[in-house]
Amino acid sequence: MKVEVHFTIPEVEPAELAGATAVVVDILRATSSLATALARGAKAIYPSPSTEEALRLAQSLGREDTLLCGERRGLMIEGYDLGNSPLEFTADAVKGKRLIMNTTNGTRALVAVQPADTVMAAAFLNLRAVADELLEREPERLVVLCAGREDGFALEDAVCAGMLLALMENRGASMEADDSARAALSLASTHSVSESFLASTEAGKGLLELGMGKDLQWCAQTDVLSLVPVLRDRALVPLRSDRT
Repeated sequence: MKVEVHFTIPEVEPAELAGATAVVVDILRATSSLATALARGAKAIYPSPSTEEALRLAQSLGREDTLLCGERRGLMIEGYDLGNSPLEFTADAVKGKRLIMNTTNGTRALVAVQPADTVMAAAFLNLRAVADELLEREPERLVVLCAGREDGFALEDAVCAGMLLALMENRGASMEADDSARAALSLASTHSVSESFLASTEAGKGLLELGMGKDLQWCAQTDVLSLVPVLRDRALVPLRSDRT
């Protein structure tokens, strides 16, 4: 398969994604949070590129079983029901609910790749499950988009992208990797995932300043979730699997 990695959202041309399988990575925190929310029983998660669009969608869906979730500069948006901390997405809060999520980076990335044939979301939390699904599907073209940080490079996303490709490569996947994919593989080989690693990144430092260090502990866990969030009808839902 042909594999390309994009380290920032502006690198992607949505019109050129037809026929591709896309995987979005935003470790701190969108893809970590949405995977957690789906694991806790959320019915579906609608990624929104803006607050205005999120509010319009909430009115369309109805507010009875719909929650507005998201952040700006790491903090919950005023008037929303939840922020973007994975620790907020408990079963009591989200089970059976539809979530509309609007974040600084991650949801913009998910919207950017919507023209792809298949869109998945990956984090350290569910990395092996995503790798397993990609190995089973064997797409001809795989595009991994790192959400980054305010249109800039984010080390934690790049390392996650590299770890995903390494898992596939180690299990025999034949990959024609572009230069960015090779760089991601190299970063993955020289970094180990831990709370302290996330705390050393720019995004991690920002969360620590906001008193959200516990989010780093959660997001640093590897392969604790077996579900794969996949985009269907503009909403992320769990791809059912009996894998553990």
